[in-house]
Amino acid sequence: MNNRTEQQAGVLYAAFSYILWGVLPIYWKLLHHVNADEILANRVFWSFFFVAAVLFFNKKWNLFTGTLRGFAKNKKQFAALAVASLLISINWFIYIWAVNTDQMIEASLGYYINPLVSVLLGMVFLKERLTVMQYVSFALAAAGVLIMTISYGQFPWIAMSLAGSFGLYGLAKKLIKVDSAVGLALETLVVMPLAGIYIGYLFFKGTNSLFAGSWSTSLLLAGAGVATAVPLLYFAKGAQRIPLATLGILQYIAPTLTLILGVFVYHETFSTIHLLAFTFIWSALILYSLSRTKLGTAMTVKWKKEKEMQM
Repeated sequence: MNNRTEQQAGVLYAAFSYILWGVLPIYWKLLHHVNADEILANRVFWSFFFVAAVLFFNKKWNLFTGTLRGFAKNKKQFAALAVASLLISINWFIYIWAVNTDQMIEASLGYYINPLVSVLLGMVFLKERLTVMQYVSFALAAAGVLIMTISYGQFPWIAMSLAGSFGLYGLAKKLIKVDSAVGLALETLVVMPLAGIYIGYLFFKGTNSLFAGSWSTSLLLAGAGVATAVPLLYFAKGAQRIPLATLGILQYIAPTLTLILGVFVYHETFSTIHLLAFTFIWSALILYSLSRTKLGTAMTVKWKKEKEMQM
């Protein structure tokens, strides 16, 4: 397979993963009658066993066990793994809860803001430098969030919690450079025992939805592991084949589909104020994406030269 064919395949894999993530709210809506905490527990629990099966059949089980032994000996790596596991669990819970309480529009806003939050965290914690265009994109995004805050009469905490938790998750993952499937298995393994205990607790109380009543509900809860792992596995296949700039543009597929679902399928309110706020956010993302291209780099260099000449 030549390089061009590899890249084309990579775009298809990555786009497919983002499409799956974008329509995932439909899956959680089918479980609207189940509490978000029970959905999360089943998502974590079954994700581990599904990914473990994938690793076994793909002959990566030895890689998983070897990586696990390495983490057991390296406290810094294990701490980063534990933090990543906690953050992604928080992110999953907020997202499921937001979808099933008819707040998909704000949830989509969180994933639009996420790339900018990630860059900001890189600047603060990794001392990465920002370009002028990236600073302007932050100002536009901040204006969008401010408009939402004023219109709601409260801070859009769902959007910012999703963006913040996923951004911090990405930061923690910087310290854990492993195969994506192995990484998901490790992350779910850390919290899987707690998820299993919680599911057992619900069984003991008699308030469980898993294997109680409808078989469709039980299958959907158990299938949450597949729904979680499949897009991630396709994402990994795509990310290995295409440039980060292409991946960065494709990532907006997911929140766009979620926004469309929220407005046109589940009929959530999308007011003029929402449109104004999202316009600021979209403008920020266009500017941010442009800053990562050759044109954006050339414009930054030109601006620096002009500034130096004025001094």
